[in-house]
Amino acid sequence: MSNSLPYSTKDVDYDNAKFRHRSFFKVVTQSLLTSNIKRDCVSCSTGKFLFLILIFGVAYLMLTHTSPGVVIYNDQTIGDKITGGDSRTINIDAEKLKRFWRRPPRLPPRIPPDDQGSNNGVSGNPNDRSVWISRQKKVKEAFVHAWSGYKKFAMGYDELMPLSKLGIDGLGGLGSTVVDALDTAMIMGLDEVVGEAGSWVEQHLSERISNKGQVNLFETTIRVLGGLLSAYHLSGGEKGMNFTHAGPKPAVYLETAKNLADRLISAFTASPTAIPFSDVVLHDRSAHPAPGGLSSTSEVSTLQLEFNYLSSVSGDQKYGLEAMKVMDHMKTLPKVEGLVPIYISPQSGQFSGDNIRLGSRGDSYYEYLIKVWLQSGASNNSSTSYLYDMYKEAMNGVRHLLVRKSIPSGLVFVGELPYGSNGGFSPKMDHLVCFLPGTLALGATKGLTKKRAMENSMLNFEDLENLKLAEDLTKTCFEMYAVTSTGLAPEIAYFHTEEFSEQGEDGGNKTSEFVSDIIIRPADRHNLLRPETVESLFVLYRITEDPKYREWGWQIFEAFEKHTKVDTGGYCSLDDVTSVPPRRRDKMETFFLGETLKYLYLLFGDSSVIPLDKFVFNTEAHPIPINLKK
Repeated sequence: MSNSLPYSTKDVDYDNAKFRHRSFFKVVTQSLLTSNIKRDCVSCSTGKFLFLILIFGVAYLMLTHTSPGVVIYNDQTIGDKITGGDSRTINIDAEKLKRFWRRPPRLPPRIPPDDQGSNNGVSGNPNDRSVWISRQKKVKEAFVHAWSGYKKFAMGYDELMPLSKLGIDGLGGLGSTVVDALDTAMIMGLDEVVGEAGSWVEQHLSERISNKGQVNLFETTIRVLGGLLSAYHLSGGEKGMNFTHAGPKPAVYLETAKNLADRLISAFTASPTAIPFSDVVLHDRSAHPAPGGLSSTSEVSTLQLEFNYLSSVSGDQKYGLEAMKVMDHMKTLPKVEGLVPIYISPQSGQFSGDNIRLGSRGDSYYEYLIKVWLQSGASNNSSTSYLYDMYKEAMNGVRHLLVRKSIPSGLVFVGELPYGSNGGFSPKMDHLVCFLPGTLALGATKGLTKKRAMENSMLNFEDLENLKLAEDLTKTCFEMYAVTSTGLAPEIAYFHTEEFSEQGEDGGNKTSEFVSDIIIRPADRHNLLRPETVESLFVLYRITEDPKYREWGWQIFEAFEKHTKVDTGGYCSLDDVTSVPPRRRDKMETFFLGETLKYLYLLFGDSSVIPLDKFVFNTEAHPIPINLKK
């Protein structure tokens, strides 16, 4: 982000004049005019006449005076003294005359080195396209480093344990990192990685889908099903993009996705209501509720983009029909100004409890309200227009019930209602809530730039209000990083308000303007390499075109590089972002390759790549094309 010059226009003119060269003639005349000669001689007519003769005499001497020297004439070096009668003297005198009348150049203002700023380790002007190409390359190198560690120590496992140099299956054993990373590699143009990941999918994934046991419906849909469908499109599937020619044919990804979805769909069909069970046993296609019987609201309502798109490309409508029954049912349930509790029962089809939040178990319900509507073509006459109405009502509820400002510096944040609208307000904000700024901006402009949306008279007062809130919240999400000693955000933050304060629980960066606004409890200080803030930075940059979002993203990337990179390959989570060096956790989440690095790469790249008015990203950052059939 460029800084304004540390002085006024008047100062710039002064600096230019200060470094401008003056001619010998001006020096002489200025001296004469300011000396006693002016006072003593110019007062009489004779003096004036003599004064003019003196000036012309000096000028004549300057024009005709010659001296020994080296002159270039007819491409030869001549070191002899030039005599008055020589033709070469005429050339020299003419050249002197030209130099005499030539206006000296204006020099630019000289800025002290301390005022010139820093480019965060990459040389050049941050507004220069080459700087961002260089930074994008750094992100690609980080992805290759993360993939190399996974490939070396954990290929085929769900996740890498980078410190132990081992693989672990924590998501059902479907090689989630492979599939999550696949479309990121395609977008980055890493054909070697695409070939490795694609070959693994072709050779192993269908067999695993047929033989594996219990998986979570939500996690498997957003990571594996979403990753396969995005890979299908980006590798040249139906009306696809042809980002790569490496790996298997697109049909392999589609058939694998259908095999998986045919088993996941039992979560819908086995439930007595429109709300699906949370878990599926893949090998026998059975489904079961979670322990305790309840499903997360966000989990059951964050399946529709993937299942709708599968129906579109496969021609089988059963996938989208089952998934959309959830949204149709949600429309009928009671809400609090559009806001909903974080638990719902598949047995009764009703919400359970009063806890309302946009963090875990609540977040992506609101995200998919707008994204599923956008996916269908964003028409007010479409069968999904009720989702847009639900989204608008919910965002009004967020502004009215959940948005507050911290003290003393006034950061805008989104809190929680643990006991519903009749209970107390909690100034707690999960890092997961940082998806919201991007969603608000997307809902305001429908993926267009703000400039273009305004030119087309598309933004009403409510849209502008949401866009302003998006910008305010994005700043807060970035400050959750900047306030810590490591420059990385905690999993959860609390905000200092008139009603809530805790002493001695700051982020460790005493130079931060907001060190007294943000409270980080010891149990919440871990960082899991999450993507939500860089996701919103990406969306806000695309929509507002403000370069500060790129600069903030670069600072976050540098902090990841400094504190989470493991020399032998991969990146790790952290136990405590408020201390340096931070304690490390032996885990690299799949979403670091699938989301975090993808959003950073796109943030630093050309906005024409995966444009927001032609794609929606599922909640795991897998791009899905909008309105494919039209």
